[in-house]
Amino acid sequence: MSFTGQERRKHPRIMGRFIVSYRIMDEINNVDITQTKNISLGGMLLTTNRKFNSGTNLALEIRLPFDPHPIMLIGKVIDSREIMKDMIYDTRMEFLAVDERHRKVIGETVEYYLKKEKE
Repeated sequence: MSFTGQERRKHPRIMGRFIVSYRIMDEINNVDITQTKNISLGGMLLTTNRKFNSGTNLALEIRLPFDPHPIMLIGKVIDSREIMKDMIYDTRMEFLAVDERHRKVIGETVEYYLKKEKE
């Protein structure tokens, strides 16, 4: 099935697997590690080991190729869908708080991979 409706995304999205650690904002030591399926300046899709309610804020730490330091940001869950019963969920996130330096690193990463996809 292909998508034929109007594209609602504001930012181009790239397929990419980058390491992410995440936890619910209010939970200090309940960190899990996964990887992204895709990412854009506005958000990302990642696999999680549990379902999250829409609107849940997660503290995220992501490692991207153009910065030796992890990027720390806050994401809000848009949707979390079960992929494998009680094991794997596709969780779509919208970035809420991204400082300018981190926004630049995400932007550079997206641009680099967009160019590679066109080659």
